[in-house]
Amino acid sequence: MQFSFQFSAPRLLASVIVTAGALATLPAMAGKTVDAIKARGQVICGVSTGVVGFSAADSTGKWVGLDVDICRATAAALLGDGDKVKYVPLTSQQRFTAIQSGEVDVLSRNTTFSLTRDASLGLMVTTPTYYDGQGFMVLAKTKIKTAKQLKGQTVCVQSGTTTEKNLNDYSKANGLNLKPVVFEKFEAANAAYFSGRCVGYTTDVSGLASVRNKEAKNPDEHVILSELLSKEPLGPLVRRGDDEWYTIVKWVVYGLVEAEEYGVTQANLEQQKSSTDPVVQRILGVSEDTGKLLGLERDWLAKAIKTTGNYGEIFERNVGPNSPLKLPRGFNNQWNKGGLMYAYPIR
Repeated sequence: MQFSFQFSAPRLLASVIVTAGALATLPAMAGKTVDAIKARGQVICGVSTGVVGFSAADSTGKWVGLDVDICRATAAALLGDGDKVKYVPLTSQQRFTAIQSGEVDVLSRNTTFSLTRDASLGLMVTTPTYYDGQGFMVLAKTKIKTAKQLKGQTVCVQSGTTTEKNLNDYSKANGLNLKPVVFEKFEAANAAYFSGRCVGYTTDVSGLASVRNKEAKNPDEHVILSELLSKEPLGPLVRRGDDEWYTIVKWVVYGLVEAEEYGVTQANLEQQKSSTDPVVQRILGVSEDTGKLLGLERDWLAKAIKTTGNYGEIFERNVGPNSPLKLPRGFNNQWNKGGLMYAYPIR
């Protein structure tokens, strides 16, 4: 038996184009994480047990910091209210189990992106919110100016972190014979350093600045050395297997970065809605409804910006030169100002 098939090339091409166009504009389907968040009316955000500038409870018990603001912006985009967040403080040892088990929806906890964490823990990295590097802090009175002068000295470090591994790698690579003094909890490592148990203290430079500001009787008595031991891109992680939630968290961060690039701020957001710039119009949902592609409202990004400000405002308020941490923008500046903050376009 023979079958004869005849295809009209123009008709087939038209069918393919129509189908592709339809698929390109299909609205996002809510995943199980998004459904759970909407049902409870709250994003559950895993944060640190207290790193000033990133995630820490203030004197009133309110959680503040750069990592906290990412959770607030995400809640605003999804639920329309940046206050609909429950914060769960997690140690370094607890954090991955908490996100893997579903105890938290997102881990926004000064956590480094690495191949192992992205490929073997059942998690997905989203996009960096802070580019950091590991460093050393010492007492100014030691007169130590470079990391090489720490040869043979004790260094306080937290266990179960990339910091511990980086310290050992750096010591071996440079023949320094450093003597790690290891602590399970961040607070214990801090206390040991300030009590004089270790000559040096190592963690991400942002963490060192936070510890110095929070714990030192006189911050000026402690010096952060200039060398960086490693690259530490920090940002939110989510569970593998829920692409819808992953996409929302990722694009909220990109949106905040792009908002800064195009001058959309918390203060001028309403005025910017009359802007003739096509990018600004898309950011604010004036010309195009990008929200439907994420399963969000048309003004999802406007709500996020209204809640936290753009990325630059978040940085400045929490860790920037005019904050208690006094950290420079450095790598965290916009791509067109010498930094690494380069957002995928909102379109």
